[in-house]
Amino acid sequence: MNNKFDALKDDDSGDHDQNEENSTQKDGEKEKMERDKSQGSSKRKAVVPGPAEHPLQYNYTFWYSRRTPGRPTSSQSYEQNIKQIGTFASVEQFWRFYSHMVRPGDLTGHSDFHLFKEGIKPMWEDDANKNGGKWIIRLRKGLASRCWENLILAMLGEQFMVGEEICGAVVSVRFQEDIISIWNKTASDQATTARIRDTLRRVLNLPPNTIMEYKTHTDSIKMPGRLGPQRLLFQNLWKPRLNVP
Repeated sequence: MNNKFDALKDDDSGDHDQNEENSTQKDGEKEKMERDKSQGSSKRKAVVPGPAEHPLQYNYTFWYSRRTPGRPTSSQSYEQNIKQIGTFASVEQFWRFYSHMVRPGDLTGHSDFHLFKEGIKPMWEDDANKNGGKWIIRLRKGLASRCWENLILAMLGEQFMVGEEICGAVVSVRFQEDIISIWNKTASDQATTARIRDTLRRVLNLPPNTIMEYKTHTDSIKMPGRLGPQRLLFQNLWKPRLNVP
């Protein structure tokens, strides 16, 4: 690979040549480090089902995030705050992760678990999410663990029957109530969002009077503060929360 300093070489001698040689050497080392880093990323081992394991239709990645309440965050700081837990490709690999994870009901503070298809970040601005939205359900304390498990098992088992529309799911632990949501790609597709809503009611066994809110990511981005939808939390406490026996 030609060094970009090659074109600057001349026949002069002395300190100029020495400085130029040093610069060339340093630049070559830098390029080599960047090249090695790039090759290392490209050679990252793909996650595949093991022998005799039951493959999922899509690979999924668990993420975790935690933030300080009341402190608006930028898109960049929000992304830096999201920690990737791991990716799995089979039923067995999922249970290896899940069996060792803390249940949402045991989390404290403003904490979130995210489960998204591999390659999709749990951010409104991700290409797969930017034209989509999410169904939101607010839960009274004590229900998040069971509802989260039922939701992600239904998602991994392709029970929503909407093709590639599902992006992922989130459980958000808050002080007075918890929130679960499922994200899809196309907010304008009313038939798809309606099917997701109806399937969500069924897999979570929601009472008929349960309030379900659909919010587009475009609306969320327009709101002040990084976690726009959660700002509604304390403004809407009069709404009946899910109270599953």
